[in-house]
Amino acid sequence: MRLAVLGAGWAGLAAAVAATRQGHAVTVFEAARTLGGRARALQVTLPDGGTALLDNGQHILVGAYVATLGLMEQVGVVPQEVLLRLPLVLRHPDGDGLALPDWPAPWDAAAGILRARGWTWADKFSLLRASRAWQRARFRCAPSVTVAQLTAGLTPRVRQDLIEPLCVSALNTLPEHSSAEVFLRVMGDALFGRGHGGWGGSNLLIPRQDLGRVLPDRAQAWLQAQGAEVRIGARAGSVRQREREWEVDGECFDAVVLACPPTEAARLVAGSGVQAPGWLAATQALGYEAIATVYVTGGPRLPLPLLALRSGPGAPAQFVFDRAQLGGPAGLLAFVVSASPTDKESLEAAVLAQSAALGWPVQALKTVVEKRATFACTPGLQRPPPAIAPGLWACGDYVEGPYPATLEGAVRSGLAVAAALAH
Repeated sequence: MRLAVLGAGWAGLAAAVAATRQGHAVTVFEAARTLGGRARALQVTLPDGGTALLDNGQHILVGAYVATLGLMEQVGVVPQEVLLRLPLVLRHPDGDGLALPDWPAPWDAAAGILRARGWTWADKFSLLRASRAWQRARFRCAPSVTVAQLTAGLTPRVRQDLIEPLCVSALNTLPEHSSAEVFLRVMGDALFGRGHGGWGGSNLLIPRQDLGRVLPDRAQAWLQAQGAEVRIGARAGSVRQREREWEVDGECFDAVVLACPPTEAARLVAGSGVQAPGWLAATQALGYEAIATVYVTGGPRLPLPLLALRSGPGAPAQFVFDRAQLGGPAGLLAFVVSASPTDKESLEAAVLAQSAALGWPVQALKTVVEKRATFACTPGLQRPPPAIAPGLWACGDYVEGPYPATLEGAVRSGLAVAAALAH
C-alpha cells in the first residue's frame, strides 16, 4: 500500500514505523524543519555564548508507557541510555512530600504513602482508604465526575502535595475541570500497573538527552534506512479523494493518515470533499490548554533532578527540573507550568519571583509557551474517532483513546491506525 502520513510528531512517527514494518510504502510529510511535533529539540544560546539543545517544553515519561518505550527500541534507541529512571518522587524543596521506594507495585505505593514526609497519619490513611476504594472499583467512575469531586474526601495536604501535581502533569487540566474517569485510568496503570522491561509503572523516566535523540531523530534514520521517504518542510495543502485513491497535493496514495494537529486535520478534512460532519464537529469542539516551560540560568544544584513546587497565586510553576543532572550545563533549571496562561511576559516574571522566593535568584534564558499543548481533558469529553472515511485516518493524542494528551497516548494512536490498515 502507498501510504501518506501527514505529520511527524510522535503519533505520525509511530504510524509510519509500524506501517513500514508491515511492508507498506510510506511517505511522511512534515511541515516543520524539525521532527517531533510538540516534543522536539530546541537549540538555545547560553549566556557564555555557547549553545545547548533543550526541548520545546520539558517532558517526562513513566514506566507504564509500554508502547512508547517499545517503539523507541524498535528504531534502535536504548531507553536506559537516554532516560534517567527514578522511583516516583514528588518532593518539595523543603523535603516534604511523597517518594516511593524502588519496590514492585503495589507495595511501592503503600510504603511511599506511609513514609510520606510532612504528612500526618490522617493524611496517609485518607489516601490509603481512597486508593483501596479506587482499586475495588477497578479504577472506574461515572464519566461526569471531576477529579476534585473524586478526591473531595482526601485531606487538603494530600490534595495539594499529590493529587494536584499528578492531575496537571498527566491531564494538563486543573482538578476542578478535569475528568476523574481518565485520571483514574492513568493512576491505575501508573501506580498499580507494570511498566516496560521490568521497570515499575510509576517510575519517572526523565530525558537526559534532547527529545530529538529520544525518538524522532532515530525514527527518521530508521524509516529512511527501510526505504520510507521523509519530507521535511513539506506542508500538505490539500487531500482529495479520487475514486479508490487519495491525492495529497495531486500525488496519489492508497491511504492517508492525518497525524497533524487537530486544527490542521480539520482543515484538510473540510476541504477534501468527504462527508464527515460528526468527525469534524468532535474535532472542532475540542478545547485546549497551554503548557509553559521557563528555562533559567544561575540556579543551584537541586537535591533531586525533579522537585514538585507548591503553586498558587503568584507562583505558577508546579515542577522544576535541574537540567545539570540531565546532561545540561550547571545552573540551568526548567520550570514547568501546566494548564498555564499564555501571556509569556507576565508568566516569566511570576516564575522568576517564585524562584526568588525559594532563595534561588535566577535569570531567564528562554520561555516556551505551547498555546495548544493538549486538549482540555474534561468530564464526558467526546473525542473524534481514528476512522474518518475509507482510506482516510487520523491519529494523535487528541483522537479517541484511553489516555489523555501524553506521548503514550500519541504513540498508541499511531500504532492503532497502522494496525487498522491491515484489515
